Amino acid sequence: MKRITAVLALLACFAATGLAQEGAVPKGIPPLNHVWVIMMENHGFVQVLNNPAAPFTTQYASSANLATNYFAVAHPSLTNYLETNGGSNFGVLDDNSTDWHNASCTPNIASGVINFEADSNPICPIAGTGTDAATPLLDCFNEVTGPPCDIEIDGVHTYAADPNILGISIADQLVAAGKTWKSYQESLPLGSADLINYSDGNFTNLTDFTLLNSLWPATPPTFNPGQIVQLYAVKHNPFVYFKSTQEGTTPGNSLANVAPFDGAGGLYGDLASGKVPNYSFIAPNQCNDQHGRGNGTQFCQFDPNDNGTQVGLNPALMALGDQALQRIVTAIHASPAWTRGHNAIVTIWDEDDYSVSPTINQVAAIVDTNYGFRQITSNQFYTHFSLLRSIEGGFRLPCLNHACDASTQAMTDLFGEP
Repeated sequence: MKRITAVLALLACFAATGLAQEGAVPKGIPPLNHVWVIMMENHGFVQVLNNPAAPFTTQYASSANLATNYFAVAHPSLTNYLETNGGSNFGVLDDNSTDWHNASCTPNIASGVINFEADSNPICPIAGTGTDAATPLLDCFNEVTGPPCDIEIDGVHTYAADPNILGISIADQLVAAGKTWKSYQESLPLGSADLINYSDGNFTNLTDFTLLNSLWPATPPTFNPGQIVQLYAVKHNPFVYFKSTQEGTTPGNSLANVAPFDGAGGLYGDLASGKVPNYSFIAPNQCNDQHGRGNGTQFCQFDPNDNGTQVGLNPALMALGDQALQRIVTAIHASPAWTRGHNAIVTIWDEDDYSVSPTINQVAAIVDTNYGFRQITSNQFYTHFSLLRSIEGGFRLPCLNHACDASTQAMTDLFGEP
C-alpha cells in the first residue's frame, strides 16, 4: 500500500507541474523486458572501430546492430550522461559534483544559471521545471575559447534552450510505471554512494587519512586525497544528480539503486543470479571505460596526443576498455535473465573528446538484442536523445524532454521486431 501511495503521489506531482515535458509513448520499438546500457568514454566512431587494440569491440559491432550516424549531443561527460538518461542537459555543461542534499539551492532549470566548465560550483540537485541550456553548432566558450571550436553534434543540428524541461530522469518514469532500475558503477566502494564524489574502490573523497599517516614511518605523512586514482567518478553516475534519487522519497528510487560491480547486489552477482532490474545503466571505471587517469598506471594514462584519429591514442587504454566491454557483455549473455523475454544491450561512447572543428561528435552505438535481425547497420541520424526515446518506447514510458522533439527519432531499425 505504501508503494502504491508513493507512486500515485509521484504521478500527481507530474500532473501538478504539467505534462508538456512528457509526451506520448514512442512507437516502433517492441516491448522490452530488460535493457542494459554500457557507457564508454571519450572516443569517436573512427577511433574505436577497427582499432587493432580493440578487437572485441569491432567484432561485436559487426555481429550485432550498429548505428553509423549516431552523435553525442554536447560536452563534457556529465552533460551527455544526463541527456542519455533525462533527455536534457538541465543547464549543466560541466563535470562538477552534485551539491549533495542541499535543499536551499535552486536547480539550474529554475534559476536560469548554467554550470560551465570554468566554474567550480557544485550542481544543485535537479528538480522541478524550467529551461535548459542551448546546444549550438559550435561551442567556442565552454570547453575551448575561440577557434577551432568544439562541434557539439555534427556541425549541422542544434537544440534551442527548451523552457518546458521536467527535472526527472528515466528512473522516475520507471518507478512510476512499476518497473525497476539500477546504476552499476565500477570501483564504487561497498556501501552507500551517498556523498561519494570519487573513489579507487577503497579510498574516497570522504576518507580521513589521519590514522594511516600516523602509522606510516616516513616523515612527513604520505597519504592524502590527491593520491587517490579517481576510478569511480560521480560525473559518470547521472541519477545521483536528481533530487528524487538523492532523497529517496519514492520507494524504488533512491541511492540504494546505485551499486558497484562486485559484492552482494553488484553487477556480476545480479547477472549470475538472474535477479536484474528492468533497466541497468553500467559505467566501467575510468580506466576500463577508456577515459584514462593522469595518476594511474601507464596502462591507464590519458591518450598522449588525441587528434580525433587512432594516431596518438594510448593502445593500452583502448585495450583495457575492449577487455572490460567483453567481460560485461559475456556476463550478460551468460545470465539467466538474457533468455527471459525481449532484451537489449546498448553500448555507446559518451562523446568524441576531440570533436574540435572539423572533427564531429560522432560516436559508436551498438545495439545487441536477443530477438529479431542481426548485423543491421543504420545510417539514420540518431543522438543520445534517440536512445532515450527508444528505451522509453520499449518500456512503454512517455517520451521525456528532448526525447519528445520532432527531430528525435526512435532507433526502430536497430531494435527491430521480435
